[in-house]
Amino acid sequence: MSPENKGNQRWRGKDGNRRIDRSMGNFLTLLRNELRALLISPSTYIAAFLFLVIMGFVFQDLLAEFIRTESDTAPATDFIRLFWLPAFFLVPLFTMKSIAEERRLGTIETLMTTPVNSVEVVLSKFLAAYLYYMVLWASTLSFQYVLYTFAKEPSLLDTGPILGGYLFIALSGSLFIALGILASAVTRSQLVAGILGFALVFLTLVLGRYSVEITRHETEPSVLLDRLVDYVQIFQHGEDFTSGIIDSRPFVLYLTGTILLLFFAVVAVETRSSKT
Repeated sequence: MSPENKGNQRWRGKDGNRRIDRSMGNFLTLLRNELRALLISPSTYIAAFLFLVIMGFVFQDLLAEFIRTESDTAPATDFIRLFWLPAFFLVPLFTMKSIAEERRLGTIETLMTTPVNSVEVVLSKFLAAYLYYMVLWASTLSFQYVLYTFAKEPSLLDTGPILGGYLFIALSGSLFIALGILASAVTRSQLVAGILGFALVFLTLVLGRYSVEITRHETEPSVLLDRLVDYVQIFQHGEDFTSGIIDSRPFVLYLTGTILLLFFAVVAVETRSSKT
């Protein structure tokens, strides 16, 4: 290889590294702005307050039911299995304005004229919302701590199922947040984005359950169909993780689904931005 070709390769390598560094810098700047916007927004604290109050009452009710019926399942485990409650009611509320509001105000078009791209914009909004979602769930660890402090009963706080349950919440949460981001990316109306987000999360939650009912009525059940149904049952995944059964298939499902949804969100942002 001639010295000239070697020099060209080194130049291309340095240029590629500069692009990666610039893209990462843009992403981190956008992420800081998104997190700052969350911290100064009153709706952030209102949503957090409502989440803690509602989930606190739910935990109290589960604890009372556990004492009354002497159930074998710890209240902390049953509490995590109600992951669908905040996913359905809360996620669409704090993701609906992430892109739709900027499009309505015209700031998304202005942002796209700067040296940032749609991938960086979508990923920054997704990660900010995801971190907020996980902080809310992490705050519920205080419920488990208070229970253990006052009860002093190890059976009420089984570490394995709790850790597995919160791992499942982190996995499924990425999919729910991505659904909300996609809903916000396809419209300029917060209301429409919220309704669409509710619909997408609802369909995702009930897909596995209704699929089970369909397969039960099949005269000649298909092994492939049964495996597919087992693969997409979110509620069953929650049961498995809180029972200490950690399978690789849910990891593939949620991570792949999240990536695909974010890809569609990027396409939606680019398509609608090119039309304006």
